[in-house]
Amino acid sequence: MSDSSERKRNDGANAPSDRGPGLPDSALGHEGELEMRRRFPSSYNWDAHRLEAMMRPRLSAGMARFAEEQPFFFIATSDSAGHCDSSFRGQEQTEDGTVLPALRVIDEKHLVFPDFSGNGLYNSLGNILENPHIGMLFIDFARQRRIRVNGTAEVRPADDEIRRIWPGAQAAVFVTIEQAYGNCSARIPHLVPATDEDG
Repeated sequence: MSDSSERKRNDGANAPSDRGPGLPDSALGHEGELEMRRRFPSSYNWDAHRLEAMMRPRLSAGMARFAEEQPFFFIATSDSAGHCDSSFRGQEQTEDGTVLPALRVIDEKHLVFPDFSGNGLYNSLGNILENPHIGMLFIDFARQRRIRVNGTAEVRPADDEIRRIWPGAQAAVFVTIEQAYGNCSARIPHLVPATDEDG
């Protein structure tokens, strides 16, 4: 994988400026998480050291590669009142059949994904406008692996640099990463892409 400078030069996507809309969760988690750990103890001893070792404030090179390899991912957003929405984001194809990337990692703290014209409801983008916090889930069902990314998002109209990557995009969502971490493979079903022979 190319380094951040190469990625910017090759993809043309620039990181959002620091807007400071909010702070990441504390090292141990918020009060709700702490209370649930008290109610339902597990075999994991989540002290600050272990949590900080797992939840990184940036993408590692392996995580960045994993995220860019996936043909789809899921996002979670909520409005200013906390009403939630989840959404599927997948690869787009051009008229000649070229498969476009689902997202691009700009550097270890930033990634970007496109928004294409859809049903016109703008559930996700509308939520981001009111509340910039976003959760992202990447799952490789064939290898039964997953990573999670939490951060803040900013919606921008698609410019020439974005349309060079995603010609049909109307907007782009830039994410500043606050937490990035892998999950175990427990309960991930083993699924493989269908082939032409499968009908």
